Amino acid sequence: MITVYGYPNTRSTRINWLLEELNQPYNFTVVDFNKGEHKAAEFLAINPGGKVPAVMIDDAIMTESGAIVTYLADRFAEQGLIPQRATSQRGEYEQWSYFALCELEQPLWTMGKHKFALPEAHRVPEVLKTAVWEFQQALALVSKGLGDKDYILGDEFSGVDVLLAQTLVWATAFKQTIEQDNILRYLERCQQRPAFVRVKEKEAAMLT
Repeated sequence: MITVYGYPNTRSTRINWLLEELNQPYNFTVVDFNKGEHKAAEFLAINPGGKVPAVMIDDAIMTESGAIVTYLADRFAEQGLIPQRATSQRGEYEQWSYFALCELEQPLWTMGKHKFALPEAHRVPEVLKTAVWEFQQALALVSKGLGDKDYILGDEFSGVDVLLAQTLVWATAFKQTIEQDNILRYLERCQQRPAFVRVKEKEAAMLT
């Protein structure tokens, strides 16, 4: 059994979503930030960084959502959510995975850090305008790469769409403008997937 340590509406949503897409059973262990559980010795023994997600698979711990998504998609490759290794399409998968984390998500997390995550003494409000600009630059590249395709790699949904779409969901929560019609259609398409709907229903139930 796979155990996911996380909290609703965080990067752990990516892992739960992917596991639902893979039809794999898992346990979701809530790490409540409001209660400081991410700083408790018990959780720091799992992830010394005090962040989620973390997963336990075969008694081994993994952190970093992008790495976990790729690993799980590879582990259950028969489900068809990741291209075969050492192919050009796998290279494109890796390219967009790193882009999602390093370019599309990065300015959003900068906003989050300087609005609420960092200690107040370390927040720099002046950086927020730059982060908004950076996000729009990254968004334009996603739009160009997506074109008229249903998903970023083509007609079929894959693990990298989990990373991209969940980051775009985060952007809407941060009230960032998305004007590109192809991205709006893509985001709606991803959010309508049954696996995503199941995860959001489960997370909503946890929060209530």
